[in-house]
Amino acid sequence: MTHFARIVGTGGYLPERILTNAELETMVDTSDAWIRERTGITQRHIAAEGEFTLDLAEQASRRAIDMAGIRIDEIDMIIVATTTPDQVFPSTACLLQSRLGVHGCPAFDIQAVCTGFVYALAVADQFMRTGAATTVLVVGAETFSRIIDWTDRNTCVLFGDGAGAAVLKQDTAPGILSTHLHADGDYANLLQVPQGVSNNLAAVQEGRAFVEMAGGEVFRMAVKTLGRIVDETLEANQLDKSDVDWLVPHQANSRIIAATARKLRMPVSKVVQTVAEHGNTSAASIPLALDVAVRDGRIKRGDTILMEGFGGGFTWGSALVNW
Repeated sequence: MTHFARIVGTGGYLPERILTNAELETMVDTSDAWIRERTGITQRHIAAEGEFTLDLAEQASRRAIDMAGIRIDEIDMIIVATTTPDQVFPSTACLLQSRLGVHGCPAFDIQAVCTGFVYALAVADQFMRTGAATTVLVVGAETFSRIIDWTDRNTCVLFGDGAGAAVLKQDTAPGILSTHLHADGDYANLLQVPQGVSNNLAAVQEGRAFVEMAGGEVFRMAVKTLGRIVDETLEANQLDKSDVDWLVPHQANSRIIAATARKLRMPVSKVVQTVAEHGNTSAASIPLALDVAVRDGRIKRGDTILMEGFGGGFTWGSALVNW
């Protein structure tokens, strides 16, 4: 018997604290007009002191579980996509498992930066297609503000904190139609945090491990790469561009999103955009955007959704979903 994975519930959570462009103007040499023109961002949410990735992940997960209408003990796998885990180990997924009161099932993290949720969705899909899992909780959660240099005007205006989650249930009809994952580590130096546990631990301990980005090169690579993955996804499913009802992209930059929409010949009214209010929440951005569009009624059962992301590594990927 063939098994398929279907998303049956979504959830999102954003920290209470909002950091506006106007406030950033008092912190670094920038302006609201410049940020809006270059990125489309007007504000971002910042985790409070004592509020961690696990806390955000739990809130989003509980909302997704509630929408799905499942019991906690039905969950037989937890996958968390994050670049900002609370601890070196255990994984955020294991900590979330304990917080939710789930016991015994596999739980693990995936690190693919902004493409993390798509990677996690793809892994969950493969487990469910083989019958190895029947109910999977997939989460993207980040406290990216903790790895931002708030004196660097090129990066501090871009990122925010948040979490998004989805519950997948096994189904006899296709929900996730296909996933497509890629990476190329040759471009690592263009978008990275160059310090870590094994490499320059002192910088981490002293709070000097920050995102470094070559913005222009990343922008050009993202536009080109996301255009290619649109073609790859449609070809794999023998679909035309007009068959896609909604584009739910990684919320990095409004200009990158617009370029992908043009590739699909898709009107802006069919593109879910939350970048203005959320900023770039890395692995959380796609599930957060999905949750917004599901809850406000834009996305309806039977719609075909293309999710796509691009992140440090470089990593990039897509998921075509029948809602």
